[in-house]
Amino acid sequence: MPRPAKDRGRTKMVDIARLAGVSVATVSRALADSPRVTAETRERVEAAVRQTGYAVNPLARGLRRQEARQILVLVPDIGNPFFSEVLLGIEEAAAALGFSMLVGNTAKDPAREDRHAVQLLTGAVDGMILLNGRLPPCLQRDRRHHGRIVAVSEAIPGGVLPVVGIDNAGAAAAAVAHLAGRGHRRIAHVAGPAANILTGQRLAGYRAGLRTAGLAEDPALIRSGDFTIPSGESAMAALLALADPPTAVFCSNDEMAIGTIRALRAAGRDAPRDMAVVGFDDIQFAGTYEPPLTTIRQPRRRMGAEAAALLGRRIAGEPGTGGDITLPFALIERRSSAGVLAPPPPLLSY
Repeated sequence: MPRPAKDRGRTKMVDIARLAGVSVATVSRALADSPRVTAETRERVEAAVRQTGYAVNPLARGLRRQEARQILVLVPDIGNPFFSEVLLGIEEAAAALGFSMLVGNTAKDPAREDRHAVQLLTGAVDGMILLNGRLPPCLQRDRRHHGRIVAVSEAIPGGVLPVVGIDNAGAAAAAVAHLAGRGHRRIAHVAGPAANILTGQRLAGYRAGLRTAGLAEDPALIRSGDFTIPSGESAMAALLALADPPTAVFCSNDEMAIGTIRALRAAGRDAPRDMAVVGFDDIQFAGTYEPPLTTIRQPRRRMGAEAAALLGRRIAGEPGTGGDITLPFALIERRSSAGVLAPPPPLLSY
């Protein structure tokens, strides 16, 4: 008669103990990473595990240690191409640490954020990474779990959590400097939604870039979108309707930059011949769009990996894990901003 699965598992543990020369209890502690087991004993147990082909049940081990070995990532729009590389970096680093990754698509809905975030409160996940720029309402009220949360790209208002990202203001200023260096003096900005923290940072960088180049700010040249292609089209249509339209535009993300180019084409104009265009993020389509888009590259995969590693240290209770991590950005020059604007002809005096 076949032995029950429980007995077969017990026999395997006995076999491991016999081969390693230890007790079954020591085998159990070694497989649970107990600090009571010496490195030499753990090595003998692991060798015996390999020899017997014993499969460790990670769920059962997690229950014994009161750990889920899972992290949750909240994403405001899983269809946004910006997040794909970030998620890849998180998953790779999390797997290396022994964690599985769950993704919660919130659609920017606080109620959906709460439905996902309750998993942290119940212990179904060990930690959480936020890509949505805010704490779910249930975690705003309950601060006990903030030590197991990390933000990526968008800082959480109030500075309550560490964020992994870039210097957004500095990157925006670099984009404006690039355009000013090509002779452009009327440089427009297509900003993101007013409530978004990245919008404020990149707008501040745009203004700083104008000041550094000795250019006056014209409020008419600042338009707002919502990080989508249609909003970029609308913003450029409004800019082209001005009596004195810009010759260059810096957009707060690549999708709006693509929208501005589409609006230029609809108006019978072209980038970069009639308008230089710079985006932000360097999403996967930026280099293959026509014309290829000059943009600010964020190291998105590395941002995800750094966030997962930081979260792992916070879950483990390591000291010194409360500070932000700022990674380098790069201005990627492509054809959408190519060429130098010809200077105006000199004034003739008689």
